[in-house]
Amino acid sequence: MSRLPRPRTLRARLTFGLVVLLAVSCAAVGLAAVVELNGFLTQRLDEQLAQVGTRFPESLEHKGRLPDDHDGDEQGDTRRMATGTFGARLLNGTVTNKGLIRSGDPAADLNVGLTAQDAARLARVPADGRPHTVELSALCDYRVIASAGRDGDVLIVGLPLEPVEATVHRLEAVAAIVFGLALVVTGVAGALWVRWSLRPLSRVAATATRVSELPLASGEVALPPRAPDADPGTEVGRVAAAFNRMLGHVEGALTKRHASEERLRRFAADASHELRTPVASVRGHAELALLHPGPVPPEVTRALRRITAESARMGEMVDDLLLLARLDAGRPLERRPVDLTHLVLDAVTDARATGPDHGWTLDLPEDPVTVPGDAHRLQQVLANLLANARLHTPVGTKVTVTLEAGTDAAVLSVHDDGPGVPEEVRPGVFERFTRAEHRRPTGTSGSGAGLGLSIVAAVAEAHGGTVGLESRPGSTTFTVRLPT
Repeated sequence: MSRLPRPRTLRARLTFGLVVLLAVSCAAVGLAAVVELNGFLTQRLDEQLAQVGTRFPESLEHKGRLPDDHDGDEQGDTRRMATGTFGARLLNGTVTNKGLIRSGDPAADLNVGLTAQDAARLARVPADGRPHTVELSALCDYRVIASAGRDGDVLIVGLPLEPVEATVHRLEAVAAIVFGLALVVTGVAGALWVRWSLRPLSRVAATATRVSELPLASGEVALPPRAPDADPGTEVGRVAAAFNRMLGHVEGALTKRHASEERLRRFAADASHELRTPVASVRGHAELALLHPGPVPPEVTRALRRITAESARMGEMVDDLLLLARLDAGRPLERRPVDLTHLVLDAVTDARATGPDHGWTLDLPEDPVTVPGDAHRLQQVLANLLANARLHTPVGTKVTVTLEAGTDAAVLSVHDDGPGVPEEVRPGVFERFTRAEHRRPTGTSGSGAGLGLSIVAAVAEAHGGTVGLESRPGSTTFTVRLPT
């Protein structure tokens, strides 16, 4: 069985609660009014029964009238009886006489049809002179009084409860209509009132929604206008004030963070730029010393070669840092049509020459795949992904490069069947200086600085694309999506 939907918003719950409370109040008032009216009318009927007395059931033995005793008493005259008055005489629990005053008939109708159950119910009425309610199937519900007669019989007189019940039912119908209209009017008016009362809170919620949609991860952030001030004496006003103070703190923290990022970005860019010249100078002097025609001790030659190699590696690291600093600064890349198919073929050819001990496989579509972007940077993405697969997998690992053309993006994936990326490294694999050399397979070489995959992520993001990783032992896939 399906449940009724519950109101979810605060406005709906407040309106629903107001209507429910009003409905409970209306039901209580209506019930109290019906019970009170029923009791009042029943009491009036009992008083009328007491005034009728037993003269009518006594008159039933004389065909509707008492013998004229010349005392001026007219209580036995059926013309004085109310319409619907019922009378009966019982002797030893058996109804011997019965009668009913019908509308417009001055004489009592002695031919009232009573069932055996009706007679049994009348016989069970105690002769205590107090009113009781009896259900007569041949007539309707009656309020009756039974009294002991002078001849050892029991005399019963009753009045119908139908007028009382009709009045009570009419009150119930009127109350239901009035209270129903009151609930509808109150629900509409309450909804409007609650909506008007919660307008400041709605503005706070709208401001919070706009803040939640802002890219707060990095860069300069412009927060939306503050929520309008409300009465600080109300709960909504205090919430709005606290929310505005929180936005002020968040804006201050974001401003400080942006300023710190800018300082670090400028430092990395300046340091990288300044380091290029001395690194190139050291490398040049080392190469010049190796070209010296005179005899050079072997130890010096090895030292000069190491200086040359490390200078070259340091130069590459400086170039990578400078590239990341420029990408962080948001400098636009070149936007020209780039044939990814041609770049993949060249990159895999270079990888085969550099890593002949690995198995390199290509899976390319028949038609060339072209994307707008910077060819040099995209070539660097491919080179870094293939170098990562070569350096972090053992000899004999199969590496498959796949290129697919989607409806709105080109998908480039590099898959290998190596040992996989360590689980503790995966969350930060695209962060800078993330290295997993302690898990590097035996027999591999390379001493990367941990910048290759961060450059892949930064270049993909600068092109409006994404990069992802799926890895488990025996299967690792790096996927780059670039918009076409």
